[in-house]
Amino acid sequence: MSGSLGSRRPADPLQALRARLAAAGADEAALGRLAREWAGDPRSGARVLAEACRRRLDAARAERARLERLFVHSRGLHAAGLHRVAGVDEAGMGPLAGPVVAAAVILPPRVVLPGLDDSKRLSRAARERLAGAVRQVAVAVGIGEVTPAEVDAWNVYRAGLEAMRRAVLALGTSPDHCLVDARHVPGLDCPQTALVHGDAREGAIAAASVLAKVHRDAILCRLDQEWPGYGFAEHKGYPTPAHLEALRRLGPSPVHRVSFAPVAALRAPASG
Repeated sequence: MSGSLGSRRPADPLQALRARLAAAGADEAALGRLAREWAGDPRSGARVLAEACRRRLDAARAERARLERLFVHSRGLHAAGLHRVAGVDEAGMGPLAGPVVAAAVILPPRVVLPGLDDSKRLSRAARERLAGAVRQVAVAVGIGEVTPAEVDAWNVYRAGLEAMRRAVLALGTSPDHCLVDARHVPGLDCPQTALVHGDAREGAIAAASVLAKVHRDAILCRLDQEWPGYGFAEHKGYPTPAHLEALRRLGPSPVHRVSFAPVAALRAPASG
């Protein structure tokens, strides 16, 4: 008889409830149903899970509201009849080595990208997950690169503008409007809006910042194989103590920016 009873109910009902909570994820409708279902359960463990449901539901609603605010600029342009709105951003202005990389991305008018944010606020795993998600839903993506030699010939500010121009041209379609992180990009025919801290204020720019960062990080990992010893895969070319020590020990590589002071100092002839 005990075996018959055991076949009619889970061995651990609370474990089954936890599994249902895990399966609900951030689905607001599912979380609401579970919270209502478990609220009157006499078991203290079930009431704890009901409260966990409510907390997760509050977090999901807050994230949805954040994402709505994040796309307010691009959705305003979509509402005005501009269908191809591109977000544009760059990565790699500060490193001592590697290219400056920019991305341009045109997203659909309504898009759901949970966790989207300025790439600097995200973990590597979150950036890579979001980069894949952005590419899956994007109408168009363009990547622009400016080499270390070009950075040295022009200056890094101009290199960033040129990388963004190349990214927009690489979209394969002409945007109706570009939303750019803090700058106006010369050489583009479409109207532009410069948004200060745009990668934290506008979803299309945040998406571009993620794509640019992930693309550039992949380049530096490849350069780490071509020029071992500098640690490019770890620091991505930024002037960390380990990178500066490697520069002193090995000297600059062909992918270093010789116009940047820490690299230039190693190439200068000794005085006296």
